Amino acid sequence: MNRGLFKHPPVKEGRAEGGSVAFGGHARPPEGQVRLLLKQKRIMTGTWLAHFMHDGFTDMLYVFFPVWQVQFGLSFAQVGFFKTLFSGTLAGFQVPSSYLADRVGGVRLLLAGTLLTSAAVLAYGWATTPVTLGVLLVVGGLGASVQHPICSTMISSSCADKELRRTALSVFNVSGDVGKLVFPASAALLISGFGWPVASRSMGGFGVLVLLVLIVLALPVLSGAPAAKAAKSSRASRTPSGGERNSAFLALLTIGILDSATRMGFLTYFPFLLRDKGVDIAVTGSALSLIFAGGIAGKFICGILATRVGVLRSVLITEALTAVCIWAAIILPFGAVMALCPVMGLALNGTSSVLYGSVPELVPEDRRNQSFAVFYTATIGSGAVSPFVYGLAGDLVGIVPTLVLVGTVILGALPLTLPLRGKLGLDAPGA
Repeated sequence: MNRGLFKHPPVKEGRAEGGSVAFGGHARPPEGQVRLLLKQKRIMTGTWLAHFMHDGFTDMLYVFFPVWQVQFGLSFAQVGFFKTLFSGTLAGFQVPSSYLADRVGGVRLLLAGTLLTSAAVLAYGWATTPVTLGVLLVVGGLGASVQHPICSTMISSSCADKELRRTALSVFNVSGDVGKLVFPASAALLISGFGWPVASRSMGGFGVLVLLVLIVLALPVLSGAPAAKAAKSSRASRTPSGGERNSAFLALLTIGILDSATRMGFLTYFPFLLRDKGVDIAVTGSALSLIFAGGIAGKFICGILATRVGVLRSVLITEALTAVCIWAAIILPFGAVMALCPVMGLALNGTSSVLYGSVPELVPEDRRNQSFAVFYTATIGSGAVSPFVYGLAGDLVGIVPTLVLVGTVILGALPLTLPLRGKLGLDAPGA
């Protein structure tokens, strides 16, 4: 965790501002401030843990699909349909869940969604037909749909400082990527040792344990919810909105769509490029692991980078680097491509932290839930559609021209930074 997230500035010995007494050169913060900081820490820890688990459950399915194909005699199209059931439900219900959060409370809905997803994963192990499994995948996707917009909004609302908020959202995104590494690997070990039913029940049981931790963390937050809501309403009235802000959010959303489409499109067909270079499947897996490891670092590093050089420069750097890395992977020999993989992962994943961190600055605070939901729905949706579109291109012209196209399309994000100029605090003059 970034040590600067919750630290207090030192003050001179004596009576501190606001009536608190200073000891040893540090102010003893007022009781209200202590409670606020503890609540902030609980929110950070809970949202990061929820993202770790939900994203882990989502990518864990890639390990189960080949096993289910054999178990239930599925075709590749049916396996793909299973993926669509989960991811489509996840993407499609983010906007409705954001509106529901306004009625029942974001924390309560997050706990309910975590319970739903954990129960679905637990029940996978007792599924005896493809229809039953398909229903459970829909239930799991429904539960997973709540965490992205709700957690992002909770972090944004708890961090008034823009630099702190960007850092917290970067760590939030990193926690999801860590889950994507840990859960599939854990599931693979359990499947190889005990079979897939035991693996799914064990992972679902772990989800229940995470839920219990989230409940413990959420109790003080729930008890302070009315005050937080009142504070939110008073701050929301001071948040500017209008046509310019809407156009800036639309530009940010379009950049996110292109970024996600490029990332998913490239990762889907990168193994085919390596195959054409004579690389076997085991080494291809190692190359992908290097990309994912670089992506974890990229989400955090680029979030910090935005606080140093500004959002616009960060987007320009990462998207241009993405295009260069994709084209370089096409023309370089395999050894050089392996060395490039961590940098490629940093570029592919890094922009997303910068984009997510910018959403709260472009919308009124009372619309953050819905805005995050729209943003996640659009980006996840584009990532689901782009492999199919680029696959059609690959069938027509081949894998190399298709990847050249993938690298070219992302450059369309560069001029879209122009509507953002002057709309983001970190890019303001003198920032």
